[in-house]
Amino acid sequence: MLRKLLAACLAAAIVLVQVAPATAAEVPVLQVGDIVVVTLPGEDSLNKPVQIDRDGRIEVPEAGQVTIAGLPLPEARKKVAAAMARIYRDLGHFDLVLRERRLSVTVLGYVKQPGSIDLPGSAGVQQALNAAGGLQQGAQLDRMQLRRGKRTIVFDYKKYLDTGDGNLLPVLQPLDTIFVPVSPLVGNVQVELDARTLAQAGDAADDRNSVKVFGEVQSAGSFAFRPGSSVVDLIMRAGGVTRYAAVEQIRIISGSQPAVFNLKRYLDSGDKNLLPQITAGATIFVPKEVEEIRMGAHVVYVMGEVFKPGAFETKKGASFLDILANAGGPTRFADTRTVRVMKADGSVQRFNLQAYVENPTKGSLPRLQPGDAIFVSEKSQTNGTDQSWLKIAPNRSIRIMGAVKNPGRYEWSGEMSILDIVAHAGGPTERADTSRVQILVDGEGGNARPTTWDMAAFLKKGGSLDRLPRLKGGSSIIVPELPAEPNDNKAQWTRQASDRSIYIMGQVGKPGRYAFDDTVRFLDILAAADGPTGNADIHNIRVSHRNGDGAKVSKLNLALYFETGDERLIPAVVPGDVIFVPEKNRQWIDEAASETVRVLGSVGKPGRYRFTDGMSILDLLAEAGGPTGDAYQEKIVVVNFALDGEQARTFDLIAFAKKGDASRMPIIRAGDTVYVPNVSQSDWRIFMDGVRDAVSILSIFALVGRL
Repeated sequence: MLRKLLAACLAAAIVLVQVAPATAAEVPVLQVGDIVVVTLPGEDSLNKPVQIDRDGRIEVPEAGQVTIAGLPLPEARKKVAAAMARIYRDLGHFDLVLRERRLSVTVLGYVKQPGSIDLPGSAGVQQALNAAGGLQQGAQLDRMQLRRGKRTIVFDYKKYLDTGDGNLLPVLQPLDTIFVPVSPLVGNVQVELDARTLAQAGDAADDRNSVKVFGEVQSAGSFAFRPGSSVVDLIMRAGGVTRYAAVEQIRIISGSQPAVFNLKRYLDSGDKNLLPQITAGATIFVPKEVEEIRMGAHVVYVMGEVFKPGAFETKKGASFLDILANAGGPTRFADTRTVRVMKADGSVQRFNLQAYVENPTKGSLPRLQPGDAIFVSEKSQTNGTDQSWLKIAPNRSIRIMGAVKNPGRYEWSGEMSILDIVAHAGGPTERADTSRVQILVDGEGGNARPTTWDMAAFLKKGGSLDRLPRLKGGSSIIVPELPAEPNDNKAQWTRQASDRSIYIMGQVGKPGRYAFDDTVRFLDILAAADGPTGNADIHNIRVSHRNGDGAKVSKLNLALYFETGDERLIPAVVPGDVIFVPEKNRQWIDEAASETVRVLGSVGKPGRYRFTDGMSILDLLAEAGGPTGDAYQEKIVVVNFALDGEQARTFDLIAFAKKGDASRMPIIRAGDTVYVPNVSQSDWRIFMDGVRDAVSILSIFALVGRL
């Protein structure tokens, strides 16, 4: 133990000898926030920067905490070495170095991020505020506080921002606290404010010394008192007076002394002696001018939808437009077509100001006399459902009904077109039939003349605007609605004209009556009816054309169209035509014998079958269900009805299946008969071996009779 104590004392003595003295001017004094480095070669736990905490201490590994704030650097070095000598033996190369000056201060109050911050050693107040996120809107700039221990320093940050004089700001020291107060303009409830909102209430920072300006000014509020400010300066800071201000009767209370200030007289004379003395805490009130009722021998009255209705004095030569201009002119709600001039003698003169403005050469302005009154009526509003129709005369309105979004009664003007009034009603609905818009125009003698207009074609193809239907006040427009699908509501058919309907019947998904225009095609109509069913005979579709002088029927092989894609096969269909899709397996009586082939004997489905030139005997046998199990397939008989008489041939289906020789298949034509015999019939096989390939049809029938 004694050895260790002697070694420690020796090491401390060595350190004291190694530390060289320095002059007082060169020796830095350590402070809170500074960054120092404790160096000792060979010790990895040291040789790292460490910051002096807010208690003035640093943490030395294994030696513990050492307080060095407020000590000159040499003394701090001795103190740290003494603390380390208890642990380390060799301190011959120990050193304590000041790496960086730092400031540890606190920023509180009306900043965005209040709290403790670490700054460079040369930082000032502005850097501290920026490190705290900056000032919040509503912060009071002229009464910021710097708190250092028990001492509080108040400084004017606003004045620094105005002048840039750094001497106005205190120099920061470690552990200082900057407090930013809130402006008195901010209320007790925390709300989001902007600079414009705060400025509307003035810029006063202290209610006791502020000057209050209110009344007929643009921005009433409390304003900071500035020595030398006049009443004019303060009124200008409040945005100036309004048009209703009584500038001859401005009230001022300054230093508990009330006074009346005539701003008009001051502006007329420029005499500064008329300006009252303004002191801190003064009050300025700008009253509203109270106008007396004007009446007399030179007054014309303007009422209704003008910006400044009232009584106006006239002078010789003043026109109607002069008086109306003095009243501010018509508002956007004014109906300038129905201006009325009520003469002093009781008569009423109507005047269309809009027509006069568009063409002054076709009219003249009313002549006004003292005592006359101009009344500008309000424009009728018809868009809302609560507006009364009585506001619009029948001869100035258009009725629009049917499939529009906002049907109703709308005000009409001669420069409008039918497109304007339909657009004003919100336009057609999705189910509107715009190809047959009906128009009723009032004619002579109270008779309405109905016309039909194809708006859809006009919107699609265009045309001359002069050819649009002519409307006038009192007309009616009806936009019909397309009917619902026939299968859903057949009662809607009565709303659809027959000359605009296409009928589709037979084997389709939804047969019925459909409304189409001239632009649709046959496939569009068939698709609208959900197409042919599984039992439909698409080879023999019939189309009856009824729009000509006589009935005409077109035949369509839709299957051939699907195979070839030839558009020439599709007939043209127009409203009024009838499309019939027949059933595939209809009765024999419906088929002509010359257009079918009879298949008899041992087949799955004997009967009559429609035959085309592209078919063969194999197609017929397959459509008839094929030969049965007891069919004699080696001697199938084909009877042809040729021009020179009947002929018969036999066909060996078994041999054909083995060799596939198509040249041995008999030729089948419409009207022929195919017979498949049965092997169970007696002597049939022996007898048929002697039959030649071509025999008389009567012999065949005789043989059949014998069998």
